[in-house]
Amino acid sequence: MNIELEKKIQKRLRGIYGDSIKEEKALAEIKGKLSQYHAETKPYKRTFSEKDCILITYGDSIVDEKNSPLKVLRKFLDRFVQDAINTVHILPMYPYTSDDGFSVTDYRKISTKLGEWKDIKKLAVSYHLMFDAVINHVSKASDWFKGYLEYKEPYKEFFITSDPNADYSKVIRPRTSPLLTAFDTARGQKYVWTTFSEDQIDLNYQSTKLLAEIIDILLLYAQKGASYIRLDAIGFMWKEIGTSCMHLKQTHEIIKLFKDIFRVYAPGTKIVTETNVPHEDNVSYFGEGGDEADMVYQFPLPPLTLYTLLTGNAEILSDWLEGLAVPDKQVTFFNFLSSHDGIGIRPTEGILTDDQRQILVNSTLKNGGAVSYKDNGDGTRSPYELNINYQDALAGPDESDAERMKKFLAAETILLSLQGIPGIYIHSLLGSRNDYYGKSISGIARRINREKLDYGYIAEQLEKETNRKIIFKELIRRLKIRQKESAFSPLADQEVIRICPQVLGLKRSNIKTGGKIYVLVNVSGEAIDIENSELYGIELISEKSVEGKIQLEPWDCAWIR
Repeated sequence: MNIELEKKIQKRLRGIYGDSIKEEKALAEIKGKLSQYHAETKPYKRTFSEKDCILITYGDSIVDEKNSPLKVLRKFLDRFVQDAINTVHILPMYPYTSDDGFSVTDYRKISTKLGEWKDIKKLAVSYHLMFDAVINHVSKASDWFKGYLEYKEPYKEFFITSDPNADYSKVIRPRTSPLLTAFDTARGQKYVWTTFSEDQIDLNYQSTKLLAEIIDILLLYAQKGASYIRLDAIGFMWKEIGTSCMHLKQTHEIIKLFKDIFRVYAPGTKIVTETNVPHEDNVSYFGEGGDEADMVYQFPLPPLTLYTLLTGNAEILSDWLEGLAVPDKQVTFFNFLSSHDGIGIRPTEGILTDDQRQILVNSTLKNGGAVSYKDNGDGTRSPYELNINYQDALAGPDESDAERMKKFLAAETILLSLQGIPGIYIHSLLGSRNDYYGKSISGIARRINREKLDYGYIAEQLEKETNRKIIFKELIRRLKIRQKESAFSPLADQEVIRICPQVLGLKRSNIKTGGKIYVLVNVSGEAIDIENSELYGIELISEKSVEGKIQLEPWDCAWIR
């Protein structure tokens, strides 16, 4: 380890532990792990660009009877997607026991139900990959937790043993299940911290051995081809009685420690933080000067875009976008509308009122979805997440296919237009709808948007004149248009243009290349005529010329270069 990195690690450990003995112990253990890896002498210089787009998918979202799911995923991408998308986020692909992958039993293995590490290696030849690091918790069936129950080294200190009589009223969590779960151990009954479920046991970062082990796993992922590592539910990492146990300074220091090590041992791998929380807390994970996350999830975007299209009014979304700014050119937002999870409500705190949030809740319930709640710590609960397919969230059964699909394409075009890197969920790309069967047989609300699709069925759907084909073909076309325009680079500036409440207007400008695009999205069900002396050029979506004025039909979009 070089001296400069060692000094940085010591500084981070001081901020984490504040104990010289633990700092020395942690440093020695981290050094031992790093000795197995090769330090890079030349920094990796790949930056974000307009060509970046991330497909979010489970390893088995598309399956067939003959091949392993990871092979099927590669076949689908090679045949249908090709270079329209350059990065694939494979949701947890490790052995697990619950939560559709987010209760991992072994971080170092690929689930045999999905394939092998060699399948990942083959995918990495054609695509950048994002790996999940589910490092807030681990499955109770893992060898680590079994070792804890048997009071074995080093596992006996890997988990958080807590007093069930202590005051946990300040703890913030997205579940209403018990925070502590009792287990019989070799030392009697113990209560351990379980933020998300009794099968997901929180890890104890007070343990220096655990911290070193996690660093080793993250570097393994980088070595196995991860261009991005997504730190799942990372805001919950550090626990301290008497606090909210969210976003504590030790959590930020640990992520900065990961970043310091990556810069030397995995400079091609970027850190993405997943924190489904209000915006101010979310963007705190950028740190300072690019010393923490390279990308943060833009969690307010899904509910605000949904609200905008449900009300036909872009003013709140425009107000929010005007206040957005990345701290520097080294980092950016990870923009998305839909994912394996639901549509988070908490990120709208301070942006939408309770009555406005209720519009989202009511629409979700009307359109076939469900609502998940969080425990507020004071005996009350509030909406946490909308569980519904994004296309169905936008329109009810009384609206036509054409209206629903136009709204959906308008939403996705907003996503593709914003500063940052867009992430498109596999079921959005494929034009999926609510999966009532998957939700009902599992009893898991989130499975309404986690359907497993047969490859042969999807191939047929994308070749015939179906709604799926219309959506898929148009999204791929717009992605390819976007890739050619430097004004859509995450490094390009973004300015909100106020036109009228029914239209979201943006100007994207790349100072370096001179590229400039005006983005206009009619979020309403009425036709809008726009006159503006700056609107001269080619409208890229329709390929028509624009000379100072344009008419936008309901939910129409325009990219004017």
